[in-house]
Amino acid sequence: MGKVKIYSTPTCPWCKKAKDYFKEKKIEFEDINVAEDDKARKEMIEKSGQMGVPVIDIKGKIIVGFDQETIEKELAK
Repeated sequence: MGKVKIYSTPTCPWCKKAKDYFKEKKIEFEDINVAEDDKARKEMIEKSGQMGVPVIDIKGKIIVGFDQETIEKELAK
């Protein structure tokens, strides 16, 4: 399985839910804090067309928000 990236901010409740979900499922992920990293924020906006978080990148598939059904479908591929 490819690496999972989550673009998040420390104050976002949906980001926390997504990260807790990955931890619970023992899915390795890279947490990228876009509140502090301008380059990562620009990368996130380019990938998703969104300023909102979380933005989850699973093997190149971009998921905006904590959409558990879509996340599970992508992880199963």
